[in-house]
Amino acid sequence: MSPIEHQHGKRTALIDKLTANSLKVVALISASFVFVIAGVILAKGLGPFITDNNGLGRVEVIPFLTGSVWLTGPYAQSSLYAVGFVIVNTFFVAFLSLLISFPIGVLTALFIAKIAPKKLAEMLRTVVEMLASIPSIIYGLFGAGLILQLVYNLSNAVGYQSKGGNSVLSSVIVLALMTIPTITSISEVAIRSVDKDLEHASLALGASPTQTHFKVVLLAAKSGIFTSAILGIGRVLGEATAVSLVSGGRRSGVSFNIFDTTSTLTTIMLEGHHETVGIDYDIRFSVGLVLMAVILLTNLVLNAVKRKVGNVHVK
Repeated sequence: MSPIEHQHGKRTALIDKLTANSLKVVALISASFVFVIAGVILAKGLGPFITDNNGLGRVEVIPFLTGSVWLTGPYAQSSLYAVGFVIVNTFFVAFLSLLISFPIGVLTALFIAKIAPKKLAEMLRTVVEMLASIPSIIYGLFGAGLILQLVYNLSNAVGYQSKGGNSVLSSVIVLALMTIPTITSISEVAIRSVDKDLEHASLALGASPTQTHFKVVLLAAKSGIFTSAILGIGRVLGEATAVSLVSGGRRSGVSFNIFDTTSTLTTIMLEGHHETVGIDYDIRFSVGLVLMAVILLTNLVLNAVKRKVGNVHVK
């Protein structure tokens, strides 16, 4: 090796090392934000449980996590704050919204990736990307302007007097509309990534295109499709603005009536944003801790299911 080549090799190795170290620093900085955010929420959220809240008394952990009454305002007492019913309502709304958005999103992705003509597929893909980029407040305004009226009319038609359409059903519809683009985009990428040899083999064995799409392609793309469900449920659990405009702000008790008002953990947090000090402000950080725990637990469960789903081989 000539001196020039040796010098060039050393320079290249040095550049590679500096690049790797720079990327490591950037990655550590990015990862540290998670711990900083969690630390702030933890420090503020634990306050109501370890202080007397300016004479109002400490919030008891078990009643807070299991209770069925949320009381705010100038006469609120710390012991009356509870999110047990809100946790149940949050899961209920999330489940119903995913029940609507997941099949619609996956079937739309299948149509775009495998069935639609090229130009139509490109147009639909653009529309889905535009829907995914719409701010949540726009979905909320759409829900308040149209969905509330539709739900109100529907409730009257079945003989139930809803509160202006503010209800579980309105929240579910808005959240489903918000998550369909996310599920569609990710599922479509997963479906297009399926090896075409699998499709050709299925067709060569006499299967119809429809049988191939549903029994081969979707099964082969199941891991990516399940990932779309995980991200979809994450957006549902974390959405506040749009839901707060159509949920009705339920203050006590669990209700599985789709025409009843509801509250989620995020809407409870958003409602106290106008405060700056006091128990009614600090308790929102406590709700944030609960939300973080709910999201973490949900992701752990769904990822465990995803691993099992990914281990199931296509027959």
